[in-house]
Amino acid sequence: MLNNLGGNTLITVTVLVFVTVLLMLEGLYMLWRSYKGPEARKIEKRLQAFSAAVDRTPQAHLAKERMLSEVPWMQRLLLTLPRAHRLDRFILQAGLDWTVSSFLLISCVLGVLGFFAVMVMVHQSLLVALVAGGCLAVLPLLYLQRQRSRRLTRMEKQLPEALDLVTRALRAGHSFASGVQMIGDEMADPIASEFRMVADEVNFGVSLQQALTNLSERVPLTDLRYFVVSVLIQRDSGGNLTEVLGNLSRLIRERLKLLARVRVLSSEGRLSAWILGLMPFALAALMNVFNPEFMSPLWTDPIGQMVLKYMLGLMLVGIVLLWKIVKIRV
Repeated sequence: MLNNLGGNTLITVTVLVFVTVLLMLEGLYMLWRSYKGPEARKIEKRLQAFSAAVDRTPQAHLAKERMLSEVPWMQRLLLTLPRAHRLDRFILQAGLDWTVSSFLLISCVLGVLGFFAVMVMVHQSLLVALVAGGCLAVLPLLYLQRQRSRRLTRMEKQLPEALDLVTRALRAGHSFASGVQMIGDEMADPIASEFRMVADEVNFGVSLQQALTNLSERVPLTDLRYFVVSVLIQRDSGGNLTEVLGNLSRLIRERLKLLARVRVLSSEGRLSAWILGLMPFALAALMNVFNPEFMSPLWTDPIGQMVLKYMLGLMLVGIVLLWKIVKIRV
């Protein structure tokens, strides 16, 4: 009987331990979900994006307290820097979840690694190591710039459809605020998230004029600023907003068509720029593989190293000039 009692007690304790561990895991999962789950991250991202605007009204002050760093002393240090908030706005315009401190940390780590790799492993001079470290430190900024340009380009292509949606909503008898809410609910990101922020700001008590001004600050697109100016002028002086938005949508579509045509006509020039920019490096790499003795003076001889430095500088100037030539603004 004692053996049976001991066996039953062991089974009971085992079951209780299992249930306790299961409830603990469930509690940890619920805690993680409340702070880092999809819904929490979505709300956090929308609240953080409000900091990209310049609104200083008391109604929006609570939602715009964005942390530049999760480390307190780093947060205090970044708040003293004049360009920190501008860099934070740049990151938000790229649609990334980075903070200013993480961006600076990645840049510093890459720069230090590049400097020591060239200085210690390749045994180059201090100037060459500094240049290599600086080039690696700039890589996160280039990636950030590329992501920002891609996001703004997608938003620019979505803008005519968004204006048409507002126009149809106004013709159906809805208010302008309802049309803005429809853009946030029915269209895809990134333009949907930006217009949802406008609707949220209005719900928080910010005036529609200030919410649209914040939108133009968060999204530096000329066409979007035309839209904001058109709406604000119509609210002050009156007029047919439906006709104005329809004409603006048609104008943006025609400009995008012209830009696409210019890109097609200039594609040969861009391809030539890529070929001219990459050909010297490709030829140098092939010659170094097939005839390393012929290329060795460039790496070993002091005169060859000096020629290589001047050549790289001139190549950089030529690449910048080619990029300026093939970049046509419409």
